[in-house]
Amino acid sequence: MDVYYFYSYGTAAWMALQAAPMIASPTMIMALLSPEVREPSTLEIYFSRQLGFALLAIGALNILLTGSVPLSSRLSEGATTSATDPKAPYALPTLTITAFFHAALAFYGYTMWTETGVFSFGLGTIGSGFFCAIAMWCILFASSDGRISRKTGADKRTSGFPFKNNQAHSELKKGR
Repeated sequence: MDVYYFYSYGTAAWMALQAAPMIASPTMIMALLSPEVREPSTLEIYFSRQLGFALLAIGALNILLTGSVPLSSRLSEGATTSATDPKAPYALPTLTITAFFHAALAFYGYTMWTETGVFSFGLGTIGSGFFCAIAMWCILFASSDGRISRKTGADKRTSGFPFKNNQAHSELKKGR
């Protein structure tokens, strides 16, 4: 499975995992995150369930907008995430927005974990940080095809700054 699709489905699964207890039992969430055990108010229950449903919607939109699920009735060679692919025109913007989302959640979870010491915030920090790192990797390395030189076989986007790799260029020339 491509790393990009792993990220897309993993993000949706992580959001669904976070949404399930918010929808099913807001009382349990209050007991995990609050220093004193008390019954949640009606407003807290409302906001907890609304946030749970919003996370489910964002996870579903993430899968649909990244092109992981083909939205056309015609099946072709397979889904790709290139910029010219008509099935995934919003793949890179969706990836970027969800990367910022995971970064913000990881930062907020870390600040709450260091302030309160509640282990649940630490777990959220680890999960969101993991998906933020995968998203950043996908943005940097998996978002576009390399431009391979026909003459040398090397990627044209690489530079020689600050050191030139003459050995690699000579090995590529010998192999051709």
